[in-house]
Amino acid sequence: MAALLLACLAVFALAHRIYGRLLARWFGLDPRAATPSHTHRDGQDFEPTPKFYLLSQHFSAISAAGPIVGPIVAALWFGWEPALWWIVLGCVFIGAMHDFGALVASVRHGAGSVAQVLRAHLNPRSYTAFTIYIWLALIYVIIAFTDVTARAFVEALPVAVPGAAEDLQVAGAAVASSSMLYLGLALAMGVVVRFLRPPLWLSTLVFVPLVGLAIWLGPRLPLDWRSDGAVPSLGWAWAILAYCGVASVLPVWLLLQPRGYLGGFFLYLTLGGGLLGLLVANPTIEWPAATGFTGANGQPLVPFLFITIACGACSGFHGLVCSGTTSKQLDREPDAHLIGYGGMLLEGVVALLALACVMLLRPGDPLARSGPDKVFGVGIGTFLHELGVPLQFAITFGMLAFATFVYDTLDVCTRLARYLFTEFTGWRTRTGGVVGTLVSLLLPAWFVAQTVTNARGEVVPAYTVIWPLFGSTNQLLAGLTLVGLSLWLAHTNRSRWLRLCTGVPMVFMMGMTISALALQIAGATDPVLAVVAAVLLALAVWITAEAAVSLLRRPRRAEAAA
Repeated sequence: MAALLLACLAVFALAHRIYGRLLARWFGLDPRAATPSHTHRDGQDFEPTPKFYLLSQHFSAISAAGPIVGPIVAALWFGWEPALWWIVLGCVFIGAMHDFGALVASVRHGAGSVAQVLRAHLNPRSYTAFTIYIWLALIYVIIAFTDVTARAFVEALPVAVPGAAEDLQVAGAAVASSSMLYLGLALAMGVVVRFLRPPLWLSTLVFVPLVGLAIWLGPRLPLDWRSDGAVPSLGWAWAILAYCGVASVLPVWLLLQPRGYLGGFFLYLTLGGGLLGLLVANPTIEWPAATGFTGANGQPLVPFLFITIACGACSGFHGLVCSGTTSKQLDREPDAHLIGYGGMLLEGVVALLALACVMLLRPGDPLARSGPDKVFGVGIGTFLHELGVPLQFAITFGMLAFATFVYDTLDVCTRLARYLFTEFTGWRTRTGGVVGTLVSLLLPAWFVAQTVTNARGEVVPAYTVIWPLFGSTNQLLAGLTLVGLSLWLAHTNRSRWLRLCTGVPMVFMMGMTISALALQIAGATDPVLAVVAAVLLALAVWITAEAAVSLLRRPRRAEAAA
């Protein structure tokens, strides 16, 4: 396994150095150009940020659980080899280019959203539909991640430890405690960096070890809070949403930047320890390379592999982060190469490490039937154990790290929803931002309290009715972002190579997403799921058709101008 991992890491390194630099040259990144972080600097959302500080924040925002859950689920369904090929090739030629392009396009459009890019090069109709779609997608992410995080704060997580007589229990109250301590550290770091201005290495040296201490203290200072009623985690869910509301309007230097930096740096340490342990152990691959064209879930490999693994290969959510928080903090245009392209490659490494956790398992292993969080926790614990870390502590550490940093994405999503609201309405004052935040949290606050009874008679959260469409929703967002990038380049850029680099991925992603949606409509047993899938399919076909007409008309406009 070690040789395979090293080969993949070498491909990522070469891609960043060669292909990433080619894209940077074709985009014409100018170190002298004034970026929106300088021209619109307000200390609230627009703030020039050193590239390594911004990279960690960006990496933390786009990662969370995405590059862990998708690869593990896909490998369990289809085998590890198809997942590996999609992670490596998808990350290099589609995902990293998608993120890089979205970041540059946003910077060139005044740090506007990907919907704003589409409006500038298509029409207001498509802009309106795309904006509403993005906003609703963000609301859905907020609902789902709030529920998952709140449940992690109250439920005990049983983990089957290899060789142990009984399961290890990771208490939800411990996760809640670690999370609150982590937030407190982020606020303290924000104040220290802003007013004392220590060197970044000194802040890192002080605060990063304290994050590890917070995770260690979690089980020793548990926050046990359960609500009465059908949803024991409801109190935590509303508290998390209240936090998101406050966090989304705070200045970026106070919470977003330091929290993202600490989260990103902790991911670096987790990656480093996990990869080093894997290389030292060099375990044998036990899981099947492929399970056939039809996966264990009964769905075909194509197109469902490409919507199951999103983060780690290509994710539409990344385009929102690139054109939302990151573009407003980019100090210099050339920094986009490291942050946009390099940040996605780092997430690809997370996906590879998650995939390796499945490759350790033997067919029939009970752990394979548990959740991705447990597979990842045991895998990371096993790798860290090779470095001399006690196995039980290592697995606890992996589980707590997974659960603690899932909610990093939540306040970013709320902030992005606020940006979309103020951009769409033109209400860009502080009052408009507060109203946009409140409007964006009303639906989540209601939905987290709703439950339904599924076909097996189980009471489950209401949002899970359309959860099977989450992957398609995310990848449709990536495809439509690539549509906007392709239109922008066709209208403004003479480089045919760069247009090809966005056009081919656009066709691929739209093809996979439209195919998946059509199959999901055909196989839907729930009418709500079928209707939502049909609406998404109609949106995809409509905007793609509008874009095709725009591209066909462009040469005629050019001839008329000549």
